[in-house]
Amino acid sequence: MADVGDAYLKDLVYTYRNYQSLADRALSQLRTDEDFHVVIGPGSNSIAIVMKHLAGNLRSRFRDFLTSDGEKPDRNRDGEFEMATPLSREELLEWWNEGWTIAMNAIESLTAADLERTIHIRGKGMLVVEALNRSATHTAYHVGQIVFLVRHLTWPDWTPLTIPKGKSEGWAPKK
Repeated sequence: MADVGDAYLKDLVYTYRNYQSLADRALSQLRTDEDFHVVIGPGSNSIAIVMKHLAGNLRSRFRDFLTSDGEKPDRNRDGEFEMATPLSREELLEWWNEGWTIAMNAIESLTAADLERTIHIRGKGMLVVEALNRSATHTAYHVGQIVFLVRHLTWPDWTPLTIPKGKSEGWAPKK
């Protein structure tokens, strides 16, 4: 079983690194600090809010991942969806990168044996593998939102992050 667990963890690290790369490459296309704070419609979140929420989630879930509840007492989830004062690109990226660093350090330290351990999120017990799958899905959801919003805000200057429509043959991403 260790071989499967090791393969799963290796793929999970790749998956998280890929999500972070997609988001970072999209975010790099924003022209101004103000672009991070644009809300495209009622009930929508800005890119800055989605970044703040995802980074807060990663920080809370993965700090002391195996030993404490994934919903940390110092997390203010509702506050992640508020931003009274717009933050600069640098401030947002500092918060963003810290969340990713905490998550990746925790994930990269896991062993195949850890996958069968039980952890808690909001008091609910679950296997580590279940918590990782839940987090990967949550992360993908919000990275998709970020990419969509950046594409919307930068069109027609958007640079595709994956294969553009009708360009499958011979396509390679820009580096």
